[in-house]
Amino acid sequence: MQRIASHKTDRPSASELDWGMILILILLMLIGLYSLYFAILNGGKDASPIKAVVMQMAYWIAGGVMIAVIMRFDAFQLWRLAPFAYAFSFVLLIAVLIFYNRALYANAGAKSWIVLGPISIQPAEFVKPAYILMLSKVVANHNRLNPVHRVDSDWLLLGKIAGCFLPIAFLIALQNDLGTLLVFLAITAGIVVVSGITWRILGPIFAFAGAVGSAMIFLVASTIGRNILSGLGFQTYQFARIDAWLHPGQDTSNTGYQTYQNLKAIGSGQLWGSGFGNMKVFVPVRESDMIFSVMGESFGFVGGAFLILLYFLLMYRMIKATFKARNGFYAYIATGVIMMVLFHVFENVGMNIGLLPLTGIPLPFISQGGSSLVSNMIGVGLIMSISYQQQSRTFNDSNEFNL
Repeated sequence: MQRIASHKTDRPSASELDWGMILILILLMLIGLYSLYFAILNGGKDASPIKAVVMQMAYWIAGGVMIAVIMRFDAFQLWRLAPFAYAFSFVLLIAVLIFYNRALYANAGAKSWIVLGPISIQPAEFVKPAYILMLSKVVANHNRLNPVHRVDSDWLLLGKIAGCFLPIAFLIALQNDLGTLLVFLAITAGIVVVSGITWRILGPIFAFAGAVGSAMIFLVASTIGRNILSGLGFQTYQFARIDAWLHPGQDTSNTGYQTYQNLKAIGSGQLWGSGFGNMKVFVPVRESDMIFSVMGESFGFVGGAFLILLYFLLMYRMIKATFKARNGFYAYIATGVIMMVLFHVFENVGMNIGLLPLTGIPLPFISQGGSSLVSNMIGVGLIMSISYQQQSRTFNDSNEFNL
């Protein structure tokens, strides 16, 4: 079997850290804590905003520890870790189907959370980085054994990718969590595109996916189509979210109320916003999926644009780190993490401004919740390990090695 050479050199110093990425994370943390505080303060509930901020800060600290630990893992260690992390993913996804919180399921319609005392855990969030590792290993190993891309070997690679994706997708589908399933699709699509598979195969596949997407839009917009989708397992709450997206002002007292109030809050901010902490529009459960409206109302278009700019800069730093990778395995990991964060931002901001339907996708590093935050921090740790490890170890696909 092919060797992954691993030889020690001097440990890189703090100068090897990506301080630009760290600065962006600090800014996102400050924006997130500010948004969370005022979202809960103006949320019309008895919840303590200070307690929520302290809890979120604890998750940030936990995420920071995860980054520090993961950066110590070089490519060789991540390669060995991938199948164990992937196997543990099945334990998490099966556990949540058994021990899911019934109250949250009745409210949200998804079996996605396990509640342990004051802490609510969404196991699928921790599956994302594990899935990225495993899929990256599968693709890197296949391309190492098949350096010349042929149609037959590319179809075999697609089969291996499907073998990784479908079991995870099946378990998530049992949770009725469409938003999370879309994230895994985005991760898979990103790694497939950079895997080197010929476009003679990918072209028809993406064309077919586009046709299926168009058909889905037709189905959800027609009565007959909805009857078909209901028979396939679509839930009433999912149709309600689509109706709220298509006609946000049609039902402002029921399912469309949150979307309508959210658009109203963002629109009231206009160019410069209403000012620091000066929010007058009530948005239900603003601290989670709709937290982008805090920046929109407080700081207007300028504030929202600044937040989006930070995400673009984060993506830039991640892509820059990818080009430092000396092997395909690292490159695929970076691609998966970038697609994970990018899809979250695209979907969340899109649904906040009315371009996309509600899917329960949180805004990375901003929305309340420890599972999503720590998962994204793990992804950042994987990216930062690329730069940090370059001078301490090498991972050369051309060498010989026995796993």
